[in-house]
Order: sequence, then structure tokens, then C-alpha cells
Amino acid sequence: MAVGSKELNIEALDGFDNARLTEELQKAKAELFNLRFQAATGQIENTGRIKVVKRDIARIYTILRERELGIRENVDVPADDVKESKKKTKKSKKKAEEEDK
Repeated sequence: MAVGSKELNIEALDGFDNARLTEELQKAKAELFNLRFQAATGQIENTGRIKVVKRDIARIYTILRERELGIRENVDVPADDVKESKKKTKKSKKKAEEEDK
């Protein structure tokens, strides 16, 4: 079983562009700072969350590095726009088929 946030799994992160990945990285680092601060002051409720956030940070760094090395494809369009563009291409294919008939 993989440890990490459900919303920041590999499939979701792979669909993000580099700008969105760096944004998620900043959020995760800020959360880790806050969790460490809570742990130091004895106010932390869920100590396991620290491990989860560390794994998320490592996962984001890995994807960024793989893209830098050319192992993983770069994404130019944010993940939300990809779904919309796929819908548009399906519609345009159907229109082209209808025009050919």
C-alpha cells in the first residue's frame, strides 16, 4: 500500500504541468513546516501526516526530475483542460465523419 495523499497520486501529478507541480510543492512544504511546528510544541494530532506529506514532496520532486531528464513527458496543458480537450477532439472527429458521409 502506497503512503501519500489520495489527491496527489502519481496519475494525478502526471497530469499537472510544471507550474502546477511547483505550486503543489510549495503547498506541501508549507504544510510540512506547520506540522513540524505543531510537533515541536506538542499540538499535533496526527503524527502520521508528517510521513504522508514528506512522501508527497518526494513524489513531486521525482516527477519534476524525470521530466527534466526526459524520462517522463512534459505536460503543456493543466490536467483540467486535458479532459475538456479530449471531449472536443471526440466531437470534432464525429463532425468530420458526418461531413464525409
